Amino acid sequence: MSAVTDPIADMLTRIRNGIQARHARVDMPSSKLKIEVARILKEEGYIGNFKVGEEEKKKVLKVFLRYGPDGMNAISDLDRVSKPGRRVYVGAREVPRILGGLGVSILTTPRGVMTGKAARKARLGGEVLCSVS
Repeated sequence: MSAVTDPIADMLTRIRNGIQARHARVDMPSSKLKIEVARILKEEGYIGNFKVGEEEKKKVLKVFLRYGPDGMNAISDLDRVSKPGRRVYVGAREVPRILGGLGVSILTTPRGVMTGKAARKARLGGEVLCSVS
């Protein structure tokens, strides 16, 4: 099995595929950064919940997907912005607004992982990981 070069893109793809296949949850290898991204997705209401478990001595992140009462996806679009080949950094003034504030951008800042809205409020820039709407 080959190593994943971009674990965040892998996480987003697993969530995207899970939604397409109507799964209740998706499992993936865990990391501190992935846990922080999952925390923000939960706080913003895009996923139901997440849990860190252990399988065969490896930490596994279980993300519970969320659907509306009519079966609609909570996440319509999930895009990786900064990639290993092309990192995208923004200053506090250039933090992107997704769908005019309806979506969320997730950034890594000197004070940790946060939403674009929180980064603007704290006047922080950083690396734009992904956008969710």
